[in-house]
Amino acid sequence: MYKSSSIHESGSDSKIGILLANLGTPDAPTAKAVKPYLRQFLSDTRVIEPPPPKWIWQLILNIVILNLRPRRSAKLYKSVWDTHGEGSPLLSISKMQKKAISSELERRLPGKFSVALGMCYGNPSMASALGELEAQGCNKILVLPLYPQYAASSTGSVFDAVARELSSWRNVPDIRFISSYNKEDLYIEALANSVKEYQKINGKPDFLLMSYHGIPKKYFDKGDNYPCQCCKTSFLLASKLDLKPEQYKMTFQSRLGVAEWMKDYTDETLKSLPAKGIKSVQVICPGFSADCLETIEEISGENKTYFMEAGGQSFDYIPALNDRKDHINFLTELLLKNSSDWTI
Repeated sequence: MYKSSSIHESGSDSKIGILLANLGTPDAPTAKAVKPYLRQFLSDTRVIEPPPPKWIWQLILNIVILNLRPRRSAKLYKSVWDTHGEGSPLLSISKMQKKAISSELERRLPGKFSVALGMCYGNPSMASALGELEAQGCNKILVLPLYPQYAASSTGSVFDAVARELSSWRNVPDIRFISSYNKEDLYIEALANSVKEYQKINGKPDFLLMSYHGIPKKYFDKGDNYPCQCCKTSFLLASKLDLKPEQYKMTFQSRLGVAEWMKDYTDETLKSLPAKGIKSVQVICPGFSADCLETIEEISGENKTYFMEAGGQSFDYIPALNDRKDHINFLTELLLKNSSDWTI
């Protein structure tokens, strides 16, 4: 589709576009709304790498999964809907992040930036977000996937979605892409602050579990360094909190299918802790920039039940960084650092 070139003309007064990107969410907690969202998500070959031929996975997806899973998923989404504002918690929090980052950028460099929010799957779409920046006259765009640790199935999908949309633009703007920020000092500091503040109110547990979204082991075997970046984040956070090796552990959650995923598994770890004398645990999810179904329902709901039924006495989930001031300040600094020569 032809795009007007007028907004891509160079000029010292042109705005810098900031594209904040995340996974996405259904438009409503209903099977009807969840089905197209799941179809888009599970059709992404970055997320599901089917064995050749590809049509085998499409048959499984359309005949089996999309006829069974939407109703169950809709029930789970309904359990977290409106927990952080109106509608999907991920979308509500992402909108708050966008507003806060926009305000902070405007405070520091008035009139220089335009910020848009795009999701890989669902709405607001990547196309609508890039179109918004195009309409604002942005001839330079900085893309920030809100995934601290790089994974091909998350960060890589953002890159693909942006590239697909820009392939139809007549004049492609200058593009920069922040692939990860897993070891940035201010990010680690914000995580540590969130733990300290939570524990000041709720006390310290026997054990701190750092749970990350999992990936299939075969992705790691093919070269995805996501688990390594998770390990780096965990080590830096533990060091900032002065934790001994026996006081914390890194695990992976959200398995799908029967193939082996990266271990240790969050659910199995929580089931095993009480038998080891660990009766109180707190869980933090450093790989999630915003609370969503996987943190609210899976961790503080489902996995809490596993721990308590196994003999645990106290389980707490430490919220994601969301729109905390130190998180927003860090993200703003990250954006300014990566666009510094554009603002001269």
